[in-house]
Amino acid sequence: MWIRPRPSLCVLTVVIAAAATLPPAARTAARAQESSTFASRIAALSEPGGRFDTDNLISNERSYLDVLPELKRRGVKGGAYIGVGPDQNFSYIGAVRPSIAFIIDIRRDNLLLHLLFKALFALSRTRVEYLALLLGRPVPPDLEGWKTAPIDRIVAYADVATASGRSPAVDTAIRKLGVPLSSTDMGTIDRFHRRFIDSGLDLKFQSLGRVPQSHYPSYRDLLLETDSAGTHANYLASEESFQFIKQLHARDLIVPVVGDLAGPLALASIGRFLEQRQEHFSTLYVSNVEFYLFGDGRFPRFVDNLGRLKPTDRSVIIRSIFNRFAPSIVRPGSASASIVQPARELVEGFAGGRYRRYDELIGRP
Repeated sequence: MWIRPRPSLCVLTVVIAAAATLPPAARTAARAQESSTFASRIAALSEPGGRFDTDNLISNERSYLDVLPELKRRGVKGGAYIGVGPDQNFSYIGAVRPSIAFIIDIRRDNLLLHLLFKALFALSRTRVEYLALLLGRPVPPDLEGWKTAPIDRIVAYADVATASGRSPAVDTAIRKLGVPLSSTDMGTIDRFHRRFIDSGLDLKFQSLGRVPQSHYPSYRDLLLETDSAGTHANYLASEESFQFIKQLHARDLIVPVVGDLAGPLALASIGRFLEQRQEHFSTLYVSNVEFYLFGDGRFPRFVDNLGRLKPTDRSVIIRSIFNRFAPSIVRPGSASASIVQPARELVEGFAGGRYRRYDELIGRP
């Protein structure tokens, strides 16, 4: 069933702002109260969902890590992170280290997928345990010894381990999140999880009704991918990054939101929430959503929503471009390129008459 907006956004913000002025013991209680608002925050920020013809369980962007050195060079750190899609967001969150993150997607299925991820983070003590539970593989012994393991060793373990099935603890952990879910929702989450278990590291992004494209990376490829400096930078490549994301999840500070980047509620509501929290947004990962917004004439609405986030001089957009649009910037072996643009440059440029076509946005003559 659809989660209808109920509580006032101001009420949620008062709880958070008041907690900052309390002594340590009282802050603990305030954090507990904040956690109880997780489902309410989702409802308050979400808008009615839409449809998109992909399963979107994993990314199809092999280039997704290429931007990390550029984010570091620009000093993109902290603030609020906003992104679309599945778990590539966690790698950006691990790099940017925001104080809060919102995963916004037009598909309500994406919210259900992120509830699965959140439950797995809660159940997992280390990244190798997380990957084992995600893929339905037995958890290896001596978890302490795996903490310093390189990502290729963890991937190798998952590749040879025999699937042991889906743990009943996962559904229990999902129900504890307090988000109202129907039996159909729980069935969707079960189906998503079984796709990971049945396909293992061979899982690929798939458009509904079509076979996966040969150039799409497998989940194995995505885990072993490096950034443009040649560094393994997926969130499961570092125990430190994994633990940072786990702690954000534990404090309910990674919030899945149903919404359209050009819609009337979600981004605007996140903007008001951040303004009341006195927090700036640092990073907006849009994948290639802008291509579709140009296609249906709604790109101006997206830019308007972006302006409501009040970008600072360090706020950036991460976008993906596929090779049929800009083959000259796609590196060999990849079908996509990922680039960074200052958010103000887009807002101010659009106001000045630029970016009226997708070609202009991606720098194609």
